[in-house]
Amino acid sequence: MLKTHEHEGLLHHHHHHEVSEKSVKYLFISFIINMLLSVVEVVGGIISGSVSLIGDALHNTSDAFSILIAVIAFKIGRKKADNKYTYGFRRAEVIGGFVNLILLFIAGCYLLVEGVGRLITPEVIDGAIIVWVSVAALIIDALTAKLSHHDAGHNTNMRMVFLHNLADALGSLGVIISGLCVIYFNVFWVDGVVALLIAVYMIYQSVLSFPKIVNILMNAVPEGLDLEEIKAVIKNVDGVKDVHHLHVWCINEEDVSLECHVVAEDINLVHHIAETIEEKFAIEHCNIQIENQKNCHKCNL
Repeated sequence: MLKTHEHEGLLHHHHHHEVSEKSVKYLFISFIINMLLSVVEVVGGIISGSVSLIGDALHNTSDAFSILIAVIAFKIGRKKADNKYTYGFRRAEVIGGFVNLILLFIAGCYLLVEGVGRLITPEVIDGAIIVWVSVAALIIDALTAKLSHHDAGHNTNMRMVFLHNLADALGSLGVIISGLCVIYFNVFWVDGVVALLIAVYMIYQSVLSFPKIVNILMNAVPEGLDLEEIKAVIKNVDGVKDVHHLHVWCINEEDVSLECHVVAEDINLVHHIAETIEEKFAIEHCNIQIENQKNCHKCNL
């Protein structure tokens, strides 16, 4: 049976900070630098026999690919919606983040096994190579953190890239300490401890971020929003008799959307409801469908 709902169009208000092309260029430069650094660290780790240096290289490589995916996501995200991808391409960034989390977790588990092995059977390593390579890594990590600091204040992806680079710098500092322990105290087990610390950090970061990414992909209600509270606010608007078919979800990490059916006689209420939702919950994308009392029971909930 044909439904006779009265519709109002989507109400869109865009207030997001766009990442500049200059910032994206800085990110790509950071990716190249980080990949070169990872190669140097892997070679240095193999020559010196340091598993912590290789672990730092794994972490650095993971972050480098995170930067690359962020660059690709920013580029793809600027593409306009089409007849197939009607929501646009901004969720590409979330998908890339999900892939990165899986890779980060696997690399962390590998390093965890290697670190435990080194603690059980410490091996002789070359402290001088570890220190020199790690000092270079620390300088590069600090520089790439500075490059990614621009726009980090108002963009989640840029902020995460900055924090990862900052964490890389701290990891390099830990490897330097490991090398100094070898040089001055002839202590080799610290290398395994540093490797374990880096592994735990990698696993912790991946596990911590996993629920948020999955919730976005599953169209879950964003953290911090209560569906019942939103429903109560809408029902409290004068002229609204009921609300149902209420859905709230994220397109990506920033854009929250809402759709609902509202039972009311005045279709002009849709603007007032949308403004109320934006004011109370900062939800800027609303699709509100007005129904009258007569046909609301025909909705397929």
